[in-house]
Amino acid sequence: MRKRTLGQSELHVSELGFGCMSLPMDQQAANRIIDVAIDHGINYFDTADLYNRGDNERVVGEALKAKREHVYIASKVGNVWNAEREGWHWNASKEHIMNAVKESLTRLQTDYLDFYQLHGGTLDDSFSDVIDAFETLKKQGLIRAYGISSIRPNVLKTFLPLGAADGVMMQYSALDRRPEEWFDFIRAQGASVVSRGTIAKGLLTNDWPARLAKHDGYLSYSQPQLIETLGTINDMYPDVLTAALSYNLAHDVVASTIVGASSVEQLTQNIDAYNRISPDFDYAAIANVTKKELYTTHRD
Repeated sequence: MRKRTLGQSELHVSELGFGCMSLPMDQQAANRIIDVAIDHGINYFDTADLYNRGDNERVVGEALKAKREHVYIASKVGNVWNAEREGWHWNASKEHIMNAVKESLTRLQTDYLDFYQLHGGTLDDSFSDVIDAFETLKKQGLIRAYGISSIRPNVLKTFLPLGAADGVMMQYSALDRRPEEWFDFIRAQGASVVSRGTIAKGLLTNDWPARLAKHDGYLSYSQPQLIETLGTINDMYPDVLTAALSYNLAHDVVASTIVGASSVEQLTQNIDAYNRISPDFDYAAIANVTKKELYTTHRD
């Protein structure tokens, strides 16, 4: 599998990354899925302390501990489970970040994280303190690179110039092109994009007609618009899943596009689709039949 450099870091991540949020919490089942991912060249695994109240990190850590030197582990911080464990609140303080990373490292059974991200953010946060925490953790050798997971333009415009972030995780797909407006800015800040939501809740897969029946619309697309748009994409590229992955990876600012899987079958479908990507893929063909929209909130 081809690799790309994450920002200005020394991390050469696989173009297809694995989103661990959908992993089964059965350890043996999770091990099988992660083993298949690694066997096919995936080296980037994304989790968060929020997922499954921390148990996702535990499962991922157990699955990867014998392969640690061959993989990159990314996690996120900022969302804190309440005492009753039925909800969470936001805490982006330096004190919390410095403590939370140690808890994540314990759950993940590792001495360091390759990529640590602020899991959201608002303009009420002290981003200088967040950056200071991340830079301190880098100096201590507890993280190798840092970034942010956010789709808020005003947060990105404030956060990225303050430090040396290497990545921005964003929802991005051929049906959600809002991030494209910010690609040049992100690149100019020395960062890469890690895309999530690449298959748009299954609408950008080869099973799109069945998935479409379960959706009244998607973002600003009405049901009739989805039928027309997806039908046109399917006419051009009958392998819609491969086209979806190709579309994201057509942008060099995208370091890795994340796919999740709760079974080996789901994972191999994504890997097989990735392996069918053609160098002749015409990005503009899909761009011409999809909406290029802009974020309308959190701009200033």
